[in-house]
Amino acid sequence: MDFLAEFEEKINQVNQSLQKYFMKNENYQMSIYDAMEYSLFSGGKRIRPVLCVACAELFGNAEDAMPFACAIEMIHTYSLIHDDLPCMDDDDLRRGKPTNHIIYGEAMAVLAGDALLNLAFETALQHSKATPAQTLEAVKIIAESAGTEGMIGGQVIDLESEGKDVDAVTLMAMHVHKTGALMMAPAKVGALIGGGTKEDILNMEKFARYLGVAFQIKDDILDVESTTEILGKPIGSDKLNEKTTFVTLYGMEQSRKMLEDYTQNAIATLEEYGDRAAFLKELSLFLLRRDR
Repeated sequence: MDFLAEFEEKINQVNQSLQKYFMKNENYQMSIYDAMEYSLFSGGKRIRPVLCVACAELFGNAEDAMPFACAIEMIHTYSLIHDDLPCMDDDDLRRGKPTNHIIYGEAMAVLAGDALLNLAFETALQHSKATPAQTLEAVKIIAESAGTEGMIGGQVIDLESEGKDVDAVTLMAMHVHKTGALMMAPAKVGALIGGGTKEDILNMEKFARYLGVAFQIKDDILDVESTTEILGKPIGSDKLNEKTTFVTLYGMEQSRKMLEDYTQNAIATLEEYGDRAAFLKELSLFLLRRDR
């Protein structure tokens, strides 16, 4: 299997679908569409929608997963817009470009994020080809993962932990929610829409939980070791904002070991699927070795 070629093909499919679902209305509200479009098509890695499609493909039906995959990417994008705001992390660079509020102002950036969140659920509901029961369950999974018991809950822990000594339990809870929730959602939804059993859905959730923690550990390492030019955003921001990270808590050497261990644990959950899970295994290794 040529992983990179297949990965690129899935990214292209996601981008084409996002273009199809993101339709500008030619009216006086064009500025909000411009702000939404700016961040949604700013060159993201599309890890979450690709994960959704790949998990659905594992169980036989990738096509029907695409509206949900794109909905999750819209939610992820909205979260980045809001995360960059002055009241949050106050970042002025994202993916090598000025952040949304730098271009469009804080108020429009807030509205762009809000609009993408709403568009996500419009997309999932309007374009779903799954059964009504599957559609409702998928939307429920996505909503819970993005809410107070998921991504937003993790962000609250993050905000309230700045400048404080954070223990290992709190750090893990923060990132299982803030980062892991939007990794588990596409994996679970993909398995659901793809036709997986309840056991399959649980397996994909477990896989993505490990993958999400590994992803965050890698982010923490890159924030120390990478450069702004490669990463596309300022490095050292965690230290500047007095945030506890895996690197500050465990040190670089232990963090590297944890990264490897969580990646291998993720891959191990896929063993029962054999060669059918080859892409997901390679995706896990790709995320382990990424430089941005």
